[in-house]
Amino acid sequence: MPEDARRRVQFSAPGRADVISEAVPAPGPEEVRVRTQYSAISPGTERLVYEGNVPQNLDADASIEALEGDFSYPISYGYACVGRVEQIGNAVPAGWEDALVFAFQPHASHFVARPETLVPLPNETDPADAALIPSLETAVTLVMDGRPMIGESVVVFGQGVVGLLTTRLLRDHPLQKLVAVEPVPARRERAAALGAQTVASADGLDADSPAASSETVLDETPDPAGADLVYELTGQPSVLNEAVAHTGFGGRLVVGSWYGTKQAPINLGGHFHRSRMRIVSSQVSTIDPQHRGRWTKDRRMSVVVDALSDVRPGRLISDRFSVEEAPSVYEKLARGASMLQPVFVYDT
Repeated sequence: MPEDARRRVQFSAPGRADVISEAVPAPGPEEVRVRTQYSAISPGTERLVYEGNVPQNLDADASIEALEGDFSYPISYGYACVGRVEQIGNAVPAGWEDALVFAFQPHASHFVARPETLVPLPNETDPADAALIPSLETAVTLVMDGRPMIGESVVVFGQGVVGLLTTRLLRDHPLQKLVAVEPVPARRERAAALGAQTVASADGLDADSPAASSETVLDETPDPAGADLVYELTGQPSVLNEAVAHTGFGGRLVVGSWYGTKQAPINLGGHFHRSRMRIVSSQVSTIDPQHRGRWTKDRRMSVVVDALSDVRPGRLISDRFSVEEAPSVYEKLARGASMLQPVFVYDT
């Protein structure tokens, strides 16, 4: 492969990922070119895209310039690149030269972007931490949308990367109880290390794991029975029933999962019907309307960047691959391979 070629991951059809070799793009007068060091893979979301389990006419993400368009094939996808600016356009201030930056960009060894779409990072930032900015930003959003209060009991279903980071942020709140529910033992161990006071498995989350029921994990919470705040972060719509069952009267159930086209029957009779609980959809591409008077995406991102060195999300990286391995990586994910946080590593 020529040294000046860029490598870009493309989902060409359902079940097919290719690595495209093409000329390295030149920046325009008001653009910079970035050489990528890491790009983080979102195993759940990108598996849905790879398998074709997303609505084809749905916008990929209208809030991200690099993801304009829908999910029709072929599509370049991904939204977590970190690298250094290696060339600037003649209208770009010199201060951008060699800057360490994060970008919501599809997986590629090089990309061009306008500076205002980049997140400049302190030079001492660990690029591995920065690659997980979207997951940490999502966790920050989930906490903001859940509005945890002093003395509350909180349950987090799902301890993937976003669930673990949400648990880690919730640890800093003066809660009465923080419970993490996760079928995979290694992830339960991580949840405990990150601050969950109680960890439990749950029936139905993973048929291959010991199914220790989570029904008793809230026995010590005060009345009214059930949790004040519950998060559903598993990516499995069937788990909503259990999340509903653990949400107490007047409680909040925050759904942060994206299910794509997956569906499951939900029981909204009995407990739900009389509980007066609130089910909240939480999604990072927007700010809750109740927060918009004070909060912007830039303000939220500043919180995320400031938290990187304390939270250290890069420690959750489980698998590193060269971008040339992309076809086999997505094939493994489609077969159900368990990867907490895979990343592509590029030549630096």
